[in-house]
Amino acid sequence: MGVSLYKAAQVKNIDRCTIEQCGVDGYGLMVQAGEAAFSSLLSRWPNVRQLIVLCGGGNNGGDGLVIARLAVQHDIAVKLVLTSDPDALKGEAKQAADDALQAGLQVIAPADIQWTDPEFHSSEIVVVDALLGTGLNSDVSEPYTGLISQANDSNLPILAVDVPSGLNASTGAIQGCSIKAAATITMIEYKQGLFTGSGPVVCGEISLAQLNLPQQARESEAPIASLESWKEIQNFAAFGPRQLDSHKGHFGHVMIVGGDLGCGGAISLAAGAALKSGAGLVSVATRPEHVPAVLARYPEAMVHGVQSGQDLQTLLDRADVIVIGPGLGQSYWGEQLLQQVMATHVPVLLDADALNILAKGRISHNLAERISVITPHPGEAARLLKSNGAVVQAGRFKAAKNLSKKLSSSVVLKGVGSLISTRDMEPDEAELQATPDIKPDDLKPETLTSICQDGNAGMASGGMGDVLSGIMGSLMAQRLNPHIDDAHFANEATFNQALHDLVVSGVCLHSAAADLAAKEGQAGMLASDVIESIRYLLK
Repeated sequence: MGVSLYKAAQVKNIDRCTIEQCGVDGYGLMVQAGEAAFSSLLSRWPNVRQLIVLCGGGNNGGDGLVIARLAVQHDIAVKLVLTSDPDALKGEAKQAADDALQAGLQVIAPADIQWTDPEFHSSEIVVVDALLGTGLNSDVSEPYTGLISQANDSNLPILAVDVPSGLNASTGAIQGCSIKAAATITMIEYKQGLFTGSGPVVCGEISLAQLNLPQQARESEAPIASLESWKEIQNFAAFGPRQLDSHKGHFGHVMIVGGDLGCGGAISLAAGAALKSGAGLVSVATRPEHVPAVLARYPEAMVHGVQSGQDLQTLLDRADVIVIGPGLGQSYWGEQLLQQVMATHVPVLLDADALNILAKGRISHNLAERISVITPHPGEAARLLKSNGAVVQAGRFKAAKNLSKKLSSSVVLKGVGSLISTRDMEPDEAELQATPDIKPDDLKPETLTSICQDGNAGMASGGMGDVLSGIMGSLMAQRLNPHIDDAHFANEATFNQALHDLVVSGVCLHSAAADLAAKEGQAGMLASDVIESIRYLLK
């Protein structure tokens, strides 16, 4: 399901296969890319009268040279900035430069560019970023850093060709500095880094120019991730209308554990989210001091005051799913409750301080023996991986996959473009014996990876993670309880994919509810506003 995503190297391989194995002319492909970008530019900015085209010395710069030539042919003024001597260019980029110069274009050195022009209004000028493509693998250096800074400071709209210069198209990390584009037109296939980390921040509106490639070349690489949205997921059968003879047992029982002293709001938010997203029964185990407040807000919840892990023990077996972490704290009380949860084999979702306690290593876990989902933000992920937040953010895909392997869990790495990662099935002994020429390491399990496309900046406020925990626990209970006969979960071969899809659904529902709430404004949007939006997205 979802839109296929690729690493930059995979798209480069598709491009290479198109030229070397399928016999497609490389310069013809570059012209296709330039034409697609120019058409996109005119569609978005129909009143453009001048382009400032920034070209590097590689094939990305070649795309920019094609755009510059097309602009001149359409009577659009062009300032062409080239970081390399035209005579030093090679291959298709050299052909593009020769054609551009023959069309009458003159090259401006990076140091001589003038960003303002009294002949044109700023609304009639567009900057084309064709400096650095997807091959970037180190921090940006001069003259690119200067041009990127000046382009961003010009306040002129920028169209990025394939990828904003400075953004790693595979990881979503900025390598030193990056163009901040109003729009990005990416070539051949969508790159995964455009949709997570800093990608959505610097790409602007993203569109795809698939180009006219042979099917053989497209099939030479398989997508490595998928881009998901609630708009598509809401049509799945699992979110269809409920049967007339349904009862609350059909929709599962969630037990939410947490809410240490001073953190009662977190457990209340998680309970409300679980109720509003359709769980049949919601129980809460929290500090006795918080029981009246939670009941006053959600009388539908069954709220229990627990002083210790021993008080919790008798409550856990009633649940189809346990959510632990919202407001749990890291005191001895929280550790006792987590220890009791780890003594069961009930499906579990862990968030917030449940993850921080695990990261300290004082409590052992049995996550490999049960269905489990974890929902860390980058800081919590870093603590679990014995790393730091900057490293996690620079390698979000790697971090999510490593966490999935380390904790044998489906992972939601929160943030812009939240990542969902689920480790697929290990190869069994029969598979190994059937492929004697293949080393076991070559049959290592793949990781299912998805990115949530929904969400907005209004979610940057307290309690949003607690709402996600409640939603996720609710959906897990609705799909994993004994009253539901789901063939995908019953079949070992399809179980991990079914779990992954379920977790993706929860993340997208949460973010879509936030988008609905944000229609009233992002600043000041509360986690409780998101809770109130959930039911309007469900049938």
